[in-house]
Amino acid sequence: MDDRKTLVLTGASRGIGHATVKRFAADGWRIITCSRQPFSDKCPWPSGEEDHIVVDLADPENLGDAIAEIRHRLAANGGRLDALVNNAGISPKGEGGKRLDSIETPMHLWRTVFQVNFFAPIMLGRGLMRELKVARGAVVNVSSIAGSRVHPFAGTAYATSKAALAALTREMAADFGPHGIRVNAIAPGEIETAILSPGTEDMAAAIPLRRLGTPSEVAEAIFFLCSPASSYVNGAEIHVNGGQHV
Repeated sequence: MDDRKTLVLTGASRGIGHATVKRFAADGWRIITCSRQPFSDKCPWPSGEEDHIVVDLADPENLGDAIAEIRHRLAANGGRLDALVNNAGISPKGEGGKRLDSIETPMHLWRTVFQVNFFAPIMLGRGLMRELKVARGAVVNVSSIAGSRVHPFAGTAYATSKAALAALTREMAADFGPHGIRVNAIAPGEIETAILSPGTEDMAAAIPLRRLGTPSEVAEAIFFLCSPASSYVNGAEIHVNGGQHV
């Protein structure tokens, strides 16, 4: 039996997700990654390809199949899951990268954003609850500073889905807690990744720490919430934004 701690992570191929995989891998965890794309050879972590599941989080039926596959793979760990990190998220733009507001966002697109950013996390949490319960594991939902304020780049659908995810985190903490499962969220601010919106760098001057964050700094916060160091932290949303929220 594989006795390593196990993480299931959505959205692992870049940015925060990629940094999170590297942080957990450095501590010896087994990592099961989930994304729309096949495993990339640019993601050099142990057993990466064999523990990758291609899944379209926007398709509830496909996600249900993926949950069944994850549970099958967790059987090698005695049916236990130590951590679930719901990191995947989409933020569609309009023509020319334009921010989509509450007037212009097509309703079908709004529904797709909610399916990926909001419904997928609760479907995964419920679908893998038995395995989380066995391990007395942890769930971390990646929300956003955009969930608590109007953001210059993040669209309305993304912002409202992240606000809903923050509320869901509290509800899950209350419901999953009696089963020994902790549920928390992190809310990143402006993080320096390859997909920054033009003009994000200019926002650094208004952030108290006067710089953008790094994916590894967010990954450290996620790791903390999945570790014994946070054993009495439940229902929290940790701001990882250099003080931008104050």
